[in-house]
Amino acid sequence: MKISYNWLKQFVNINWTPEETGELLTDLGLEVEGIQKFQSVKGGLEGIVVGEVLTCIQHPNADRLKITTVNIGDGAPLQIVCGAPNVAAGQKVPVATIGTTLYTDKGEAWTIKKGKIRGEESHGMICAEDELGLGASHDGILVLDEATEVGTLVAELYDVENDHVFEIGLTPNRADAMSHFGTARDLKAGLLQKDINMEMITPSVSAFRVDNTILKVDVEVEDKELAPRYCGLTISDVKVGPSPAWLQNRLKAIGLTPKNNIIDVTNYVLHDLGQPLHAFDANKIEGHKVIVKTLPKGTKFKTLDGIERELHEEDLMICDVAKPMCIAGVFGGELSGVTEHTTSIFLESAYFNPVSIRKSAKRHGLNTDASFRFERGVDPHITEYALKRAALLIQEVAGGHVTSNLVDLYPKRIEDFQVRLSFENAQKLIGEEIPKDVIKSILMSLDIKINNVTETGLGLTVPAYRNDVVREADIIEEILRVYGYNNINTHEKLNASISNSTKFEDYKLQNIVGNQLVGQGFYEILSNSLTTPDYVKLTENLKEEHNVVMLNPLSTDLSVMRQSLLFSGLEAISRNVNRRRSDLKLFEFGKSYHSYPENRVENKHLTLFLNGNKTATRWNAAEQPSDFFQLKGIIAAILERLGLNRVKSAALQNDVFSEGISLVLGNKTLVEFGLVSKKILKHFDISQDVLYADFNWDNVIDLAKHNSASFKELAKYPSIRRDFALLLDNAVTFEDIDTIANQTEKRLLKDVDLFDVYQGEHLPEGKKSYAVSFKFQDEHSTLTDKQIDKIMGKLQSNFEEKLGAELR
Repeated sequence: MKISYNWLKQFVNINWTPEETGELLTDLGLEVEGIQKFQSVKGGLEGIVVGEVLTCIQHPNADRLKITTVNIGDGAPLQIVCGAPNVAAGQKVPVATIGTTLYTDKGEAWTIKKGKIRGEESHGMICAEDELGLGASHDGILVLDEATEVGTLVAELYDVENDHVFEIGLTPNRADAMSHFGTARDLKAGLLQKDINMEMITPSVSAFRVDNTILKVDVEVEDKELAPRYCGLTISDVKVGPSPAWLQNRLKAIGLTPKNNIIDVTNYVLHDLGQPLHAFDANKIEGHKVIVKTLPKGTKFKTLDGIERELHEEDLMICDVAKPMCIAGVFGGELSGVTEHTTSIFLESAYFNPVSIRKSAKRHGLNTDASFRFERGVDPHITEYALKRAALLIQEVAGGHVTSNLVDLYPKRIEDFQVRLSFENAQKLIGEEIPKDVIKSILMSLDIKINNVTETGLGLTVPAYRNDVVREADIIEEILRVYGYNNINTHEKLNASISNSTKFEDYKLQNIVGNQLVGQGFYEILSNSLTTPDYVKLTENLKEEHNVVMLNPLSTDLSVMRQSLLFSGLEAISRNVNRRRSDLKLFEFGKSYHSYPENRVENKHLTLFLNGNKTATRWNAAEQPSDFFQLKGIIAAILERLGLNRVKSAALQNDVFSEGISLVLGNKTLVEFGLVSKKILKHFDISQDVLYADFNWDNVIDLAKHNSASFKELAKYPSIRRDFALLLDNAVTFEDIDTIANQTEKRLLKDVDLFDVYQGEHLPEGKKSYAVSFKFQDEHSTLTDKQIDKIMGKLQSNFEEKLGAELR
């Protein structure tokens, strides 16, 4: 939500800096995520001065250029080459001096420099109104009033507004603060806690009056549950056109594009008071009657965006006697909107059922400023006031007369909330005692009425616009946020109980592995479980029919639950690589989701990603790209830490990996890893290799929870190492050697290691050489050469027999 500081100060005339005000708003729970400067004219006309054209002669080398001398009241006149057809001696004109920055209509900056144009020097620029951002005309230079004094800053001649805009990350429960008025209410309450009592300036509507009743529009509400309150009136003889500068500037500051004076006023009041309004062309309302009702399912309705939609039987509609005109509280219709030909309007202000509006907005995929507020709950007591406020503003900017009585259908008043506050409960939840007088002051500053006071608590009435404050806990939260979380003391002593539980907990295993990965230089990522359905098309491994589809997606790109964590990780890598952070180690714990005919399945995963170099490039270390064996070592360390040894490996045959293997223990796959295929990387615009590992975390947990920690004393007797250089077929793997070795000698063989591989010259075709070391150790005595020679002989024999190996 964007809040203009100048606009905010129309309600609370505060003189703090924007930064100070932003800090207070954040302390109040209206988190200010950023503050941006706004200028109604880009650049604020800085460096633009009033000049007088003294002479104007034809350029000797160009038919369409003139050479002028211009007095800007600062020393000698400037020579400026000008191409405008209307430039002439004696004119007062805006001059951009050397060093001035101007902006294109797209916001791109460029600077005025001294230069030569067709051989003649030019020391500035005489500007047209579009070059200054004061209009769209480029027919010629802007000619100022003859009485304007030379040297005057052009910014002084125009109402250039300088503002600061707060970007507030509003939580969904704070519907009351979705306006400048609502934000000002909170700000006033916060200031009062700092002993600054500011008056709340509320716009007066006392000037509102009905001029005549020549354009009466009847109103009928058929479903009073969906539209508890509905107000309306007509205004005739309006002149639709551009809004005045002040109104346009207010809307531009918060990112809205002005349309016309009628629509702009409705948008202004929405962001001013938080009450959405809608203006209908009164001459297009057939039968001069507005009916608020639902329509049969399948009814066709074309909205303002030109899209024909099929209505649901629960969609609340604003209709005339012949047709629907608007989806209530959501979006207007194409045939009843205000145009430049409109002369009379019917202005609507209402309170609609929030649940109904939310369902209609989601059902049709529409998210408007009006629905955003209606579906969270607007103030039901401000409906009539906002209508009068808008009517007065329309008369101010578009003329016209109120030509009907104000209709206000409000059969059952929405009552305020009654809540009881216990001082004892407040102290328990807050953690310390806040003085009772301070509590009362805070509540009154929030428009919460104190009905009765006892020694133990307060009887309160909460205004209906605070639909998130209906319980005692909500009241306490309001007290605390205004009092200030920062003002609650932090105790120096912290008490905690240590659990001595032997129960297996999944999260403990996750913490162990997470800490291990962080210690190896990894960063944990957390990505959205919602994703685009297009990702399943990148691999045959995933099927579109297995997508878990959202009924009310936020957008197309967030319309299904992910089937794999691969793509969210690649999104993170792509984002980082595009910002020159290419040496990445990432991991994520998360779930995948699949829909099958018989059920839906969630699976837990741990994914690892390696990209770029193993370590940062240094003067004493060359680049060393991350590789397959680095990832394999990290995976082996994780499995070893969890006691999952003796895994089997198998080559992977799928299009996710260009090269990959899986590790299996028993009949359960623990992890699949390897190089991500180029086809998938190309989709994410990643040119570097990405190494990816996908742990089936459910299988890991299932196997690891049956392991118990084991330990033994350090051996007292030395180990002995022996080596073999084996000539083998290319198809033989180290795993084959390791398996046979451990089957041959189970007691004394402690470790088998591959320390050299050679393929190429001087070896027969299809052969390779493995240099393998064997570590032997006896825990009860010192080994002898005779024992070791006997074991090595058995190993040699088995390698020759089972692998066709030869000693080199």
